[in-house]
Amino acid sequence: MSDTTSATAESKPEEGVSTRSVLLVFAGLMVAMLLASLDQTIFATALPTIVGELDGVDHMLWVTTAYILASTIMMPVYGKVGDLIGRKSIFIGAISLFLAGSVVGGLAHSMTVLIIGRAVQGLGGGGLMILSQAIIADIVPARQRGKYMGVMGGVFALSSVAGPLLGGFFTEGIGWRWAFWMNLPLGVLAIVAAVFFLHLPAHDRTRPKIDVAGIMVLGLASASLVLTSVWGGTTYAWNSPVILGLIALTGLAVIGFVAIERRATEPVMPLRMFRERNFNLTTAAGLIIGVAMFGALAYMPTYLQMVTGAGATKAGLLMIPMMGGLLVTSTVSGQRVSKTGRYKTFPVVGTLIVGVALTLMSTMTASTPVVVICTYLAIMGIGLGLAMQILILIVQNTFPAREVGTATASNNYFRQIGASLGSAVVGTIFTARLTDLLTGANLGSGSGDANSLTPDAVHQLPAAIQSTVVGAYSDALTPVFLYLMPLLAIAAVLLAFVKEDPLATVIERTPEEAVLAA
Repeated sequence: MSDTTSATAESKPEEGVSTRSVLLVFAGLMVAMLLASLDQTIFATALPTIVGELDGVDHMLWVTTAYILASTIMMPVYGKVGDLIGRKSIFIGAISLFLAGSVVGGLAHSMTVLIIGRAVQGLGGGGLMILSQAIIADIVPARQRGKYMGVMGGVFALSSVAGPLLGGFFTEGIGWRWAFWMNLPLGVLAIVAAVFFLHLPAHDRTRPKIDVAGIMVLGLASASLVLTSVWGGTTYAWNSPVILGLIALTGLAVIGFVAIERRATEPVMPLRMFRERNFNLTTAAGLIIGVAMFGALAYMPTYLQMVTGAGATKAGLLMIPMMGGLLVTSTVSGQRVSKTGRYKTFPVVGTLIVGVALTLMSTMTASTPVVVICTYLAIMGIGLGLAMQILILIVQNTFPAREVGTATASNNYFRQIGASLGSAVVGTIFTARLTDLLTGANLGSGSGDANSLTPDAVHQLPAAIQSTVVGAYSDALTPVFLYLMPLLAIAAVLLAFVKEDPLATVIERTPEEAVLAA
């Protein structure tokens, strides 16, 4: 597409779909995305108190990992089934499943039940994210989609701060269980919006052939991989039979999955997608960004509470600079992409900026001023806003409408695998280092076991003991950020080789789909 054509090819929503209808659908999708993204962050500030009350600091990372792992496994399923039978019914089903998990979590009185509730939430939450992105692709051409994807990135930015803030507010006020109960009215609102506003092009209702074997083996591979990262070096030694067995199981499951997908009539993750250069590059980069983002941000609110002395609510407020950076750059970059049709530079620059932010965060100590920490978080937000949603747009622009759900889900799957690994690996290293640093430390007879320390308990300790604990938290976490930085450099190099294909100005459909959509 020439620059002249690009300047005049401002595409409109698909013919027959009014702008008002698009906006109504979009509003409903934003509520659903807000639900899913809030629950990736809302427990960040509440988590230290929750695990302290339930006496489960050693299981802390599972509250996050269970949600991410469950949503990761379900992403390809929602993407493929949505392509086959349409997205509205399964979208409503995903919201309902998410709400069921919220009820379980809200009633939990043990770490086991809490983690089960989070896992059920994840089973629904994976569909909310994927289906929201795919539904926009059903009704808005790629050229105009950038501004919508940018706003979606803004919603994620909002939740990245609103989640910890709400978590802190509930923890210090009416109780952390309201982090679950608040989902119920929002979920009902999202279902109502879907029922009344979500009118998508019809799909061929011919009996779909679901790749059950592929789904099961993919879930096995995902679970064994994350369990390896969670248990390795902490619960079990890396050379223990359990860890070696999980590694072997992961490898066998991956081999089996490839064999199944080669023969499946409707594979849940078609291998032909991996012949596309842009899909491979953006998927690899997305996985790396997932590792860095969730690895770094999952434990920042805990760090802020333990090290700076901030309360749970204030720790949420201190994440606002990251939200501001992400919100601005995500929205502005999306608008620029829709206006110019150019997109390649944004994720390359954004990835490099995230790498710079991680390097700066690795220099933090217990005495680092809060304003400096907030500045580093803002830099990370700027980088993430430039990269995240543009990668999804590139993937969607690579495939026709009949495969956009599968492609979107597959790309998000690998990013979430990165998120699972990032959260688990950073949590594992952090917990192991913290345990080592506190082992043998004299915490005093009134401080209790280190496994049950909460932020309030820490800040009520005598000054000398408090200094020991705070120093241990800082020294355990900040060096891990530097370990992540080389990964971002690799991602930037990969994205430099993305081919900047013109963004589609129409939604490509088969003749049969065009008839059904008419």
